[in-house]
Amino acid sequence: MVYSMRIKTKNLLVRGMTCASCVNAIEKSLIKIEGISEVNANLATEKVTVEFSPDLISINDIEKVIKKTGYEPLPINEGLDKDVKESKLREFKDLKVKLTISAGLSALILLGSLSNWLPSVPTFLSNPYFLLTLTIPVQFWVGARFYLGFFSALRNFNVDMNTLIVLGTTSAFIYSLAGTLFPYFFLSRGIPLEVYYDTAAVIITLMILGKYLEFKAKKETLDTIRCLIDLQPKTARILRNNQELELPIENVMPGDLVVVRPGEKIPVDGKIVEGYSIIDEAMITGESNPVEKHEGDHVIGATINKTGFFKLEAKKVGKNTILAKIINLVEEAQGSKAPIQRLADKIASIFVPAVIVIALIAAAFWYYNGSNVLSGSLLNKYLQVTPLVFAMNTFIAVLIIACPCALGLATPTAVVVGTGKGAQSGILIRGGESLELLHKINTLILDKTGTLTKGEPTLTNVIPEKNWDEKEILQLAASSEFASEHPIGKAIIERSLKNKLDLIPVEKFRAIPGRGIESKVGGKEVLIGTRIMFSDFKIKVGSMEKIMNDLECQGKTSMLIAVNGKLAGIIAVADTLKNNSKEVVEELNKLGLEVIMITGDNEKTANTIANQIKINRVLSEVLPKDKAIEIKKLQEKGKIVAMVGDGINDAPALAQADIGISMGTGADIAKETSDVVLMNSDIYGILTSIELSKRTMLTIKQNLFLAFFYNITLIPIAAGIAYPLFGILLNPMLAALAMTFSSITVISNSLRLKKFKTTKSKF
Repeated sequence: MVYSMRIKTKNLLVRGMTCASCVNAIEKSLIKIEGISEVNANLATEKVTVEFSPDLISINDIEKVIKKTGYEPLPINEGLDKDVKESKLREFKDLKVKLTISAGLSALILLGSLSNWLPSVPTFLSNPYFLLTLTIPVQFWVGARFYLGFFSALRNFNVDMNTLIVLGTTSAFIYSLAGTLFPYFFLSRGIPLEVYYDTAAVIITLMILGKYLEFKAKKETLDTIRCLIDLQPKTARILRNNQELELPIENVMPGDLVVVRPGEKIPVDGKIVEGYSIIDEAMITGESNPVEKHEGDHVIGATINKTGFFKLEAKKVGKNTILAKIINLVEEAQGSKAPIQRLADKIASIFVPAVIVIALIAAAFWYYNGSNVLSGSLLNKYLQVTPLVFAMNTFIAVLIIACPCALGLATPTAVVVGTGKGAQSGILIRGGESLELLHKINTLILDKTGTLTKGEPTLTNVIPEKNWDEKEILQLAASSEFASEHPIGKAIIERSLKNKLDLIPVEKFRAIPGRGIESKVGGKEVLIGTRIMFSDFKIKVGSMEKIMNDLECQGKTSMLIAVNGKLAGIIAVADTLKNNSKEVVEELNKLGLEVIMITGDNEKTANTIANQIKINRVLSEVLPKDKAIEIKKLQEKGKIVAMVGDGINDAPALAQADIGISMGTGADIAKETSDVVLMNSDIYGILTSIELSKRTMLTIKQNLFLAFFYNITLIPIAAGIAYPLFGILLNPMLAALAMTFSSITVISNSLRLKKFKTTKSKF
């Protein structure tokens, strides 16, 4: 007997990740462990997602591997763990305290180091021992995080951002320390006695400033999750034993009767059992117009009750609510990795070692060949810079300028903001891979029922026979259908209520399966049904036959109505198109997509619907089980296919498609198998999701360009290549400032996605 191996997914918050090399180190250390099938470390969210077999490895073993690699893992329970949030808050406060102290000490150190230029500086500030005393806490207390990361990486034969910072600042510190403790060694060899405590201290301070600004910026990228969590009410009013109790939300149980007053948030998902109201569901579905809700209608937790008082029966609570599932889905998406990030990961794996080699080569070159270049230069004339000092400066500048923070943040920050913006618009994108592939599709298949159409029949025509009145026919039909549960009957009743027609009590009622109904209303014998049914009752259709054929050519379902054995007229219903179906299809065509409608309807009806909205290709009379086969045929021709559907029968097709897009009002199985979920029934979300994908990918490419361009441009300058030609030399402190600026630039560029707007208003 063959047993399938269990696979479990676990999210861990990992402290200590600082750059793309850290991400690469964690992923490489975990993926080689037996029992781990997939690892995704995300620098922006500071999370590591691990897929593993609990039969082969435990979560404790995974945490031990991460610790051994040099990072601190923290468990996350459903993304809402209070201890994790408090831990992040403590880390932020600690960073702020260290930044404040480091900035103050570095300002004094810098002031003392400029005493030759500023005569008013007190003499004691320029004393090397005083500068040493001020530098030690900055270097080893404030900079402890970098040293811890450096030694952890060293133990695991890794190199990362910490390696570059520690090598750079420690070089400046040790050189200065040697000059302070052994001044005669330098002076006896004609080496100008200069200390570079300011370089070490200011670089550490700027690195901490960069981490602080990154922390704040990354918090802003994660606003969507915090906003979603804040939507959840903290308490609910429950009716138990005829008493109204206000209980914490976690104490609500399925089946509880919940009281909701006007202006309050609905605590849980449920069904209205008493009352009526208008609900604002914008925060969940993105739908701006409030929705009317009556008895029997389902409501979503965290939405706002605008007007009425009602009672609901709790159906889903805790992690089973729609809001909780949205939070979980968005967190998974924000923690995922877009395929384009593989480029950054691959470069990061060789980037830091290459930088160290470049720094050593530059330092060696200037040490052995600097005399000729520096001779007679302004730098040497005024600062008495020796080849050793020049070499040390270039070594430090190259290491600091090349920190791959921006490279590591380029993709994940854009994915986080992009998927978060989608969630705010009622569009749930399951991950970075879906987000990236979405804008590449060239073929879009639209299921007819529930996607292009409203998914429920609407009365379209009432055509009376001679001597009959339209209202009278509608009144008799609605009265007869009052006891029917059939969707067509409901459509007839809905129209009669809209026309304010009084329903007549039904004296008898009989449903004839597959044919129609027979009833007695107000003393009149009423038949409503198909041609076959009327043939069985030997009622002649006559001239109405042609009218029925014309209606059916328009994609409508026609039924005959007879009163007391004589034909009275025709009633026609249709699953009408959504208001913006035509406009959306036109926009999709403008994007260059091949738009195809798929349906189980007959060819005549399907083509009628397609012609109304200008869809040129139709796949009609397709059985539910064959929808996936049709998609596979297109894929075999090299098409990148997206499928949009909402029913249970659409699930296989949604899974087969390169991108499955489901309507949030559809079946749960359809939503589970799709890559994109539109939380409302508005198909404009298809356009929005494609546009959001394009904008996010453009942002990622801009970020990667900024990160690469920055390093490609500034590393050679830091190495001193521009000095012989233009006299330009990059000071290590300016290198640190530039490195910080590059990370903030990438994050700020990603945050521009929060201003993403659609052009929906034109529809």
